[in-house]
Amino acid sequence: MRARQLEVFIAVMRAGTVTAAARMLNISQPALSQILLHTEDELGFTLFERVKGRLRPTPEALEIFADAERLSAGLEGLRRKTTDLRLGRTGLVRVAASPPPAMAILPRAFTRFRAQHPNILLRSNIAPIAAIIDMLRAGDASLGVAMDDRLPPDIDAEVMGSIGFACLLPAGHALQKKTELTLTDLVGQELISYRGNTRPADELAQAARAQGVALSPSLEIDVSISAIGFVQAGMGIALVDALLPWNQFAGLAVRPLAAGPEFPIALLTSRTRALSRADEMMRDQIRAACSAVLGERDGRV
Repeated sequence: MRARQLEVFIAVMRAGTVTAAARMLNISQPALSQILLHTEDELGFTLFERVKGRLRPTPEALEIFADAERLSAGLEGLRRKTTDLRLGRTGLVRVAASPPPAMAILPRAFTRFRAQHPNILLRSNIAPIAAIIDMLRAGDASLGVAMDDRLPPDIDAEVMGSIGFACLLPAGHALQKKTELTLTDLVGQELISYRGNTRPADELAQAARAQGVALSPSLEIDVSISAIGFVQAGMGIALVDALLPWNQFAGLAVRPLAAGPEFPIALLTSRTRALSRADEMMRDQIRAACSAVLGERDGRV
């Protein structure tokens, strides 16, 4: 019994007449009668007896009715599920990001996504680039956002934009009177910045060499947000990414680094794993959020 035949059989069982069943299914009476006759021919037994304008189910029909209803409910559930998946109304979206984009970009992307798709579960992981790559490979994350596009060949990196550096000064620092700082301004200062062999550290070192400046952090950090407490404690000036919303933190002054390097903000996916419809919609929201955040940063300069 095919799906349409199952639907007609159940409708007739519930309605009792061809007219009422056809109305339930929004089809013509001749079309419904034809489907019913074909069904009985294929089954090899009669499903209904015609008695005074009504259809009385045969013992065989009564025997299979409960199973038919269960099958019908399963098919309807499958239809709803496939429709929900197509429209992005169900599922799970997992995003792994390094701290700056996790704090600056993902809240905006997740908020817009949740407003449009409230039934999809969202999962966020904050991790360093190496862990993000591992999660993408293992399927523990479908999307990644990081500030690096130098990745292994099995990871695709879509560069959404780029961001420069900012200087975080302790409140009352002498350099606070300047509206922006250069690498030359930082010579001789106690510096807090990224550890070696990271993308930001490499970009800063290359820019310093090009400008004939020698920079040597006295305190190295793994993630930029960890610099806040050290700056607030007066341990030095932090040279960090300009992506994080630094102005929301008390006890420090934020100044852009002029003529400094920039590094990419990349959307990462595994080349060996396909994205779900929900993943694709989240990817669109992350792109839009990144564009909006970078536009706001540019507008402040």
